Amino acid sequence: MANDNDTTTGRELYGYLAEFSVPGDLLDAAEKVRDAGYENWDCHTPFPLHGLDHAMGVKGTKLPLIVLVGGLAGLTLAGLMQWWMNAVDYPFMISGKPYFGVPAAVPVMFELTVLLSALTTFFGMWGLNKLPQHHHPLFNSTRFKRATADRFFISIEARDPRFHLEKTRELLESLNPDALETVED
Repeated sequence: MANDNDTTTGRELYGYLAEFSVPGDLLDAAEKVRDAGYENWDCHTPFPLHGLDHAMGVKGTKLPLIVLVGGLAGLTLAGLMQWWMNAVDYPFMISGKPYFGVPAAVPVMFELTVLLSALTTFFGMWGLNKLPQHHHPLFNSTRFKRATADRFFISIEARDPRFHLEKTRELLESLNPDALETVED
């Protein structure tokens, strides 16, 4: 039995790319691909398309939880840092005031909370989006260049557990795309 990832050129198969010229056709196709149970697939559009997340079955992101953890770490770090420096490491009495007071520590705690939240957001987005990715196999397709202009695409990756060379092609052909091509890595 031949490996589904082997192609006639000897290069590894990335998957299929289906092209649509109408946004509504892409939404219908996305629902059918979702209902077929595919997991490693994506839609590519030149502009945000209302309802596409629902059609694809996209779940919420983990980023808010990651940012919350980063913000709480910043808040805790700032509070502990100021307490340690002012009350333990180098206690210095100024006009009979306590060595550590929360009101005086609030500005630094706020700033470090915002800083670590922002850094966590930036690096969390890079990590969740698997960036930097300097090259993607879809860039090998000349048709895919129109994804930023006026075309809509669905790509199904060969690494998907449900991917089968013939069955996946039949599914995509049943969606009546304007064009369908195999993409090699």
